[in-house]
Amino acid sequence: MEPDRSLSSLSYVRGGMTETLPDSNSMARKRTGNHRMLKSAGRKSVFITGAASGMGRATALLFAQHGWFVGAFDVNQPGLDALEREIGADNGHFGVLDVANADAFSRAMSAFSGATGGKLDLLMNNAGIAVEGMFDEISWEDVMKVINVNLIGVMIGIRAGMPLLKATPGSLCLTTSSSSAIWGTGGIAVYSATKHAVRGLTEALSVEFQRYGVRAADLLPGLIDTAILGDTMRAMAPEEGMWRLTPPSAVAEATWAAYHENKLHWYVPAELKDFDVEVTAFPERVRDERAQMFGFAQ
Repeated sequence: MEPDRSLSSLSYVRGGMTETLPDSNSMARKRTGNHRMLKSAGRKSVFITGAASGMGRATALLFAQHGWFVGAFDVNQPGLDALEREIGADNGHFGVLDVANADAFSRAMSAFSGATGGKLDLLMNNAGIAVEGMFDEISWEDVMKVINVNLIGVMIGIRAGMPLLKATPGSLCLTTSSSSAIWGTGGIAVYSATKHAVRGLTEALSVEFQRYGVRAADLLPGLIDTAILGDTMRAMAPEEGMWRLTPPSAVAEATWAAYHENKLHWYVPAELKDFDVEVTAFPERVRDERAQMFGFAQ
């Protein structure tokens, strides 16, 4: 009889010990009698970077609840361990991954491919970091660290995932951009630059990938209540409106909707689309308002 693959039946501890997290080189297939069965067992699959916390974790949990096979990758081993216990070892493939390391990403994708038979319904390039500070005052090391994770890591991930996406009908390449890709945010200029680049990349790929039948889209979250949100932005967040603190679950729900629809940009919350319109129409006004907000207005 096929084992029950619900979250509740698979989130357990054996013999008082937590199941061991498989590494990227572990066997992705298991034998049942004389038949070789994929670990994903034919389920739809999602590959998520930055999955150990925040938006990535919320998305992993939501898709697992919907019966998907979850590839969860992050640099945060304890966070991945906790996620695996909650989702269940048989419901996903979990691995430590530095997205800026092309060789490591290739190995992670290869291991995931072994678990899914070379299929990938949704690639979520979500890993990202931010360094607060004025552009001319932060270190060059921090500048490159943000670029390598937020932009280079995204490009590496897309190229690693393309063979699987091309082999999967209806697949989606989804990348987490930011409301900072609507208007560059003072105090996190390099982060804003990478998110503008990710948005531009997504728009270009949404055209290029049509020759393969692969979709491309992005998420533009506002102030999401996660660890990446700096103290300055958190303190400035109002209680309501488009810049209110929004839970990570809202991004997970947008990701779920993105797979089932064919929209290019997903604003979280949806009111941010109005801000996008305003920025296009009145950029100088937005510039002056932001300078006044930071106390920089002349």
